[in-house]
Amino acid sequence: MIRLCVLYVLVLTSIHVTAKEFTVGSKSFTESYILSELIAKTVADQARIETVAKQGMGSTAIVFNALKTGGIDVYPEYWGTLTQEILGISDKSSMTEVNERLLPLGLKAGVFLGFDNAYALAIDRQISEEFNIKKISDLQNHPDLRVGLSHEFLARKDGWLGLSKAYNLSAFKPIGMEHGLVYQAVAKHKIDVFDAYTTDSRLLDDNLVLIKDDQHFFTSYKAILLYKIDSVNAKPEILKAMNSLENKISNQAMQSLNAKVELDHQSIKSVAQSFYAGILRPGNASNSNLDQRQSDWRHFFEFFIHYDFLRLSLQHSQLVVFSLILAVLVGIPIGVCIYYMPRLGKPLLYGVSLFQTIPSLALLSFLIFTVNSIGFIPAFIALFLYALLPIIEATQSGLRSVDRSVIEASKALGTGFWPQLWYIELPLCKPMLFAGIQVAAVWTTGTATIAAFVGAGGYGERIAQGLSTNNTEMMLEGAIPSAIFALLMRKLISSIEHFKKHEKV
Repeated sequence: MIRLCVLYVLVLTSIHVTAKEFTVGSKSFTESYILSELIAKTVADQARIETVAKQGMGSTAIVFNALKTGGIDVYPEYWGTLTQEILGISDKSSMTEVNERLLPLGLKAGVFLGFDNAYALAIDRQISEEFNIKKISDLQNHPDLRVGLSHEFLARKDGWLGLSKAYNLSAFKPIGMEHGLVYQAVAKHKIDVFDAYTTDSRLLDDNLVLIKDDQHFFTSYKAILLYKIDSVNAKPEILKAMNSLENKISNQAMQSLNAKVELDHQSIKSVAQSFYAGILRPGNASNSNLDQRQSDWRHFFEFFIHYDFLRLSLQHSQLVVFSLILAVLVGIPIGVCIYYMPRLGKPLLYGVSLFQTIPSLALLSFLIFTVNSIGFIPAFIALFLYALLPIIEATQSGLRSVDRSVIEASKALGTGFWPQLWYIELPLCKPMLFAGIQVAAVWTTGTATIAAFVGAGGYGERIAQGLSTNNTEMMLEGAIPSAIFALLMRKLISSIEHFKKHEKV
């Protein structure tokens, strides 16, 4: 197994990966995906440097922390979020005040993209007409309505926390759900009222209507670029390229772009490139056939022969294999310690067990702030911690199953503790050890899909994008390879165990 692991590491390190000069981040929703691709395309074309769009990195806190720590160089933000949520100041603050606050962090805000993607509440048109709900203040008279809100909106001061106070909506008990699923929930009459963005493509549906913000609670959410000063100053052409996007995207244009991805199921990259060709490079627009609707299943099968599939496979396998190797190297000694020194070992077991109770995203978020980094490192640590428990349990259970008469016989022959453990006990409990490693491998493979929400890539990247864009085929592009990978890992570990048995025979 060690030989195979070393070979795997050598193969991975032998693959030439070009360093990315400029990285554009995005949050986990369609609009942010499109904007990140558009920014990356603009900078690559006009500044003549290599760029990469790191999509679906998670919530505002995660993406902003990635910018601070250098994980990304720029990402699209919104004025209300930047001022109120990130900096904790009034949205009426000037650009000068905002940049004074950002300067100590080595960051700067600039380049308004032209559209205002404000928060809003939306409702099913039939319910709106039945109960005459036109304004948010009208909701006070209908506390029985079912409200479904995105998790971020629920927690934000400029979201439900502030809105419920401003409109006295404390009687409502909203449920939290992924924003990409709220429209399905409304269509199936599971919820009545939900939070929306004014550029949401699904608001084009005539069955939905926005509720008027009669107290003007929601502030300006003009799209703006937030970037790392050192990264942009390194090459003046970068800022010039980003400035070319100033006021180039209207609300209608952004809503149309979102619709092409979410309703027409065109790829995010093709939609961004088509817009760039038509708006910033009009002469090339006639050469682009990117506006045509793609077949979902054709795109599904094409994905598996595309470079992206190889990239995601490498990222996923690195996360799983490296974390599993470390879990084996650490878990088996801990299992031995628990078996022979229970007073010392049991507290370790309780500590490891505690990590299993922490939700994956919560643990990842905690690790991001602990290691002050996003991407591979926090995801690797989280997967390592999750893989430990089945290996530890298998080790101590295997040692308990060893026939005591064999142990007594080896002691009578004068065998010391370490030779006895290494040459007798561990080989005898090998079947149970391998069973524990198999469980850890399958567990780790499934959990690794969550790592995409913190920019670590892997198959979870397709699942996150599919969830955000309501694209089932895209979710399957991540889910199916992940399931196959888990089966292959299980088969590989089983083959190693059988190979060692035949080798001894």
